[in-house]
Amino acid sequence: MTSSSPVSPAGRLEPVDIKSSWPREDSDFTPWLANEDSLVLLGDTLGLELELVETEKGVGAFRADIVCKDTADGSFVLIENQLERTDHTHLGQILTYAAGLSAVTIVWIASRFREEHRAALDWLNENTNDKLQFFGLEIELWKIGNSLPAPKFNMVCKPNDWVKGAIRRIIDSPEITPTKALQQEFWQSFSDYCDGKGYHFKPTKASPKHWMDMAVGKTGYNITAIASRWNSSESTYDSWEIRAEFVVSNAETHFAPFDESRQAIEDELGFQLHWHNPEDKKMARAWIGTKANLFDKSSWAEACEWLATHLQTMHQVFGNRVKQI
Repeated sequence: MTSSSPVSPAGRLEPVDIKSSWPREDSDFTPWLANEDSLVLLGDTLGLELELVETEKGVGAFRADIVCKDTADGSFVLIENQLERTDHTHLGQILTYAAGLSAVTIVWIASRFREEHRAALDWLNENTNDKLQFFGLEIELWKIGNSLPAPKFNMVCKPNDWVKGAIRRIIDSPEITPTKALQQEFWQSFSDYCDGKGYHFKPTKASPKHWMDMAVGKTGYNITAIASRWNSSESTYDSWEIRAEFVVSNAETHFAPFDESRQAIEDELGFQLHWHNPEDKKMARAWIGTKANLFDKSSWAEACEWLATHLQTMHQVFGNRVKQI
């Protein structure tokens, strides 16, 4: 007679009434959502890195719940939250706030989305300009046994081009050159390569250009991936180059702490960088590059691995220093 191995106990997920943790929207839920850990959780759901600007920001006769910046490009992100099901009042408010703040990303969070409000956000994503994007999220709380309640955001609607491959219309545009179309295809391949691998950086939407900016914790600082026809080491357009860069805007006042610590930074990175801080420019950068051939798609996996590895290391080293500023 054989003895069976003991079965490990497993907890059971149980839903939690959100008002048991946040009785009031203004004094409980909004402050929780505006704290750093919650914005990281929300940012992971959206694929953005968020930096808090202000809560209860006045916009005309109304007050917006939370205003953040997308640290990748400095654009505004407006967050409107409610503990109840969505209603017409909040729909009107997010439109008012979006116009008043020139926000480009609008996030509406509620306990439940009515179908008509989900359809309204879908319509806005279909019919507004490409600089505006609208997200709808439902918030839930779950626990296992006597554990603390754990929040979970569920995406119920998002911009049309947030779906991979849905921006083929940009590639097909007669204004897009074959080189730029190839760059966009490479960036989509890079995003797919990084997906699910746990990198600290977040690839942004693939676009027909030679760079992809990624947030590093604060507005004005970026980690940037480059795929360029210009090979800087050989000073020629005859071969491609890929680069991982740390870029600082307003370099006159913000780049000095990094410039003064070149050797220490390179020791942490484990590789040398090229440092570029011209006196007459507002932007400075430190970068590492390698030769690549984007015309050969069979080499893309190797190029993506090189970029991801160096971007991850630079994000860790420079990100830690940016957070101390």
